Order: sequence, then C-alpha cells, then structure tokens
Amino acid sequence: MPNPRPFPHGTFSVVAWDPLRGEWGVALQSKFIAAGAVVPWGQAGVGVIATQAQSDGSQGPKGLDLLRKGLSASEVVDRLSQESPDRDVIQLGVVDSKGRAAAFTGSKCLEWAGHVVGNGYSCQGNILFSSEVVRAMARTFETTPGDLPERLLASLVAGQREGGDRRGMQSAALLVWKEHGGYRGGLDRWIDVRVDDHATPIEELERIFRIYDMTLLAREDPRTVRPLDSETVMAVQRSLGVLGYLLGPKTGTWDAATANAFAKFVGEHNFENKVRTDGKIWPSIVRFLDLKSAEELARRETTAPIRPGALDQGPGATMHSVPPAKPSGGGSPSPSSVKPKPHRRRRSK
Repeated sequence: MPNPRPFPHGTFSVVAWDPLRGEWGVALQSKFIAAGAVVPWGQAGVGVIATQAQSDGSQGPKGLDLLRKGLSASEVVDRLSQESPDRDVIQLGVVDSKGRAAAFTGSKCLEWAGHVVGNGYSCQGNILFSSEVVRAMARTFETTPGDLPERLLASLVAGQREGGDRRGMQSAALLVWKEHGGYRGGLDRWIDVRVDDHATPIEELERIFRIYDMTLLAREDPRTVRPLDSETVMAVQRSLGVLGYLLGPKTGTWDAATANAFAKFVGEHNFENKVRTDGKIWPSIVRFLDLKSAEELARRETTAPIRPGALDQGPGATMHSVPPAKPSGGGSPSPSSVKPKPHRRRRSK
C-alpha cells in the first residue's frame, strides 16, 4: 500500500548567511504545528537549507551531505529536486558555505508559491496570500541594519505583514549556526528558538528570542553599558528589593549587600554572560530587573495573600531573609493565655 502524501502545509522562510561574522541562519513561520522541527537544516561552515511544502524532510540531511562534499547551492537544489519523487510539490531554499543561494518551487505547490533569490539569501513560501510576501521579505532582509538574527526576524515580520500564510499562523522558528557558537562552545547552534503552537507565533518568537539573547548571547553594543552611578544603582536596588533579593535601605551605593544580592539574582536567572567587573552594568539587565519588579508588584495586587505580609517578599527572598512577624503593642499573648470572651445574646428587632 503506497504511503499517503503528506498534508499540504504553507510556510514562508528565509535562509541566509553573514560572511563577516561567519553565521548561517533560517527563520520561518507556518500554519503547521512545530514547523521549526522539520523545515530548517544547517551547519556552520557548510550552509543552510529550508525544506517545505510537501517535502518529507529527507532533503535536509541529504542536502547538507551534498554541501559538505563541496556542491554549490544551485547544484544541491538541482540534485534534490530531480531525485525527489515529489518534485512537483516540494520547495527548497539553500545557501552554501560561500553564500551562494538557490531555490526551487515545485510546479504543483499550492498557490501562491514561489521564491526570491538574492545575494547571500533566499526567501520562499507556499500557500501565501500573494507574491508580495516573499518580495517584502527580500526587500526587508536587504535593507535592515544589524546582524543576521535581526535581519532574519525583520524579514519574517515583513512577510507576515503582507499576509503570510493565507490560512493563518501557528508556529515559527529562528536558527543560526556558527562555529563554537552554542552553549559553552560545544555546538555550532548559536541560536535555536522555536514556537510550536501560538496565536501570534512571530511575536512570541521575538519575545522568547530577547530573553534567549540576554541570557546566552553576547550581542549588546559595548558602547551602551551604563556606569554604576547613584541613579542606576538606586534603580537596581529598588528592583532587587521588590524581588526579595535585597533587604534594608536603598542608598544608591553599590555596597557589599547590593553586590551579593545582584550576584544571587544573576546566578538564579543564568545571566552569568552579563557579569561585569569594571563598575558598569548592561542596560538590558536594568530593563529586565525593572520588568520583573513591575510584574511582581502587579502580582501582589491580584493575588490574595494567605497570611498578612506573605506577598511582601519577592521570589528572590529565602526563609532566612524573611523577617519574623513583629508583635504589635506590648506583644501578642500566647494562645493558652487568651481567655474567650463571654457570649452575649443579641436582641432581636
């Protein structure tokens, strides 16, 4: 019995490279669950591939193997499309190790389907609102300043603004490969962020990427660092106080208590990448602290306390840092010394 054809799913993607930084990347959105698990393929120093439409995904690893053997992007596209039994209903976008780009769109891919190939990139899509989706993606990728992940995300946003997948939105992904770019240098997957199912997956992808960026990457412009002046320190102290990491008065001075509280916060949030020893602080950390403290204050407004004062301590507080409840007046009597008040009958009206 022949295998059933895969269900057609629309996807728009961009594959590209950055020759200055040695990075290869893919960004995509689709009305298909977890498209980031089947569309993008890549390896630093080798190239990147997007396999979509009714591709079964096998073109990804096959294509990478051909790229490793030295075939160009156009040669890989020709080989994969000619050898595929589903040639008429698959779509490919490829960028090789030298930044040469090529693409293929099967003649029976669901409309609108097509691609735009440029210098070092290719934008492709199927079941799109119109051809303007990939054209806008291409224009945006070429004109957006910044590094590769910023340009890839901007291209994705541009495609969605022109209508994107005409059936709607569901998943999105951003992957970038570079030599020793992964966590602690052990992998080449520098960026690997995915949204598998969401009403607005591109916006969610950007949100997650900003946290991923601040936690694991080193992309911030060093010219933006802020000195630990009294205003900055006070802002950090207030946030650390709300979050329960720093008790006591806020002085605007980076003292030992503040340094210890900040180190605890950084360690618990995996922000070791943002530690500095030059008397300065990354602005992203200040903004993140401000955001989390605002969320904590909002939580206190909407969450009913179990006991008085329970919500006055932030999530960074430990049991040892929470001061015991102070008795009011001359002190609270013990339970055994409390005598019950005599019951008085109320008169009925």
